[in-house]
Amino acid sequence: MSRRSRLCVVLSAVLALLAIPAFAQAPTPSGVRGEMLAWFKDAEDKLGQLAEATPEAKYAYRPGKDVRSTAEIFMHVAGGNYGVPTFWGVAPPEGFKFATYEKSLTTKADVQKALKDSFAHMEQHFMALSDADLDKPTEFFGMKSTVRGGYMLLLSHVHEHLGQSIAYARVNGIVPPWTAKQQADAAKAKGAAK
Repeated sequence: MSRRSRLCVVLSAVLALLAIPAFAQAPTPSGVRGEMLAWFKDAEDKLGQLAEATPEAKYAYRPGKDVRSTAEIFMHVAGGNYGVPTFWGVAPPEGFKFATYEKSLTTKADVQKALKDSFAHMEQHFMALSDADLDKPTEFFGMKSTVRGGYMLLLSHVHEHLGQSIAYARVNGIVPPWTAKQQADAAKAKGAAK
């Protein structure tokens, strides 16, 4: 096998490993809860990485008037994690106000803590549910659904705003940390093969 062929094989293997989401490496519960938890963890990890990589001064960035700032996006996700489960009886932290939460914190450290705490709160309650609990009917935002449907809404919500956060980061010259790592690893592998 030529050196170039070996390089292609090595690069392909490295890129394939990097393409596996971080959550796939940790054991998760079986069934739908485990699958959904894995995707919640994926969004939690990436939002946390973006929140860390974003300089404090960029937390006030907003692409236009009346559009959420970077901090408000992170807080909006946290607010959803706390607020949406209230529709089926999960108590939010004391003092939580769904309507005003996303504007309640603005500093990087406070926003990062709120985001992290909100995922812990939501995931703890999600994992405590039985299959029968997930099947219970509920209503949120005028829609009739089940508790499972509510958590599916949350799953969609965190990934929707992950995408928005990535766009905000890139506009501000911030490469998402997981992408930067993939690029650095690929460059390192390419350099080692020379």
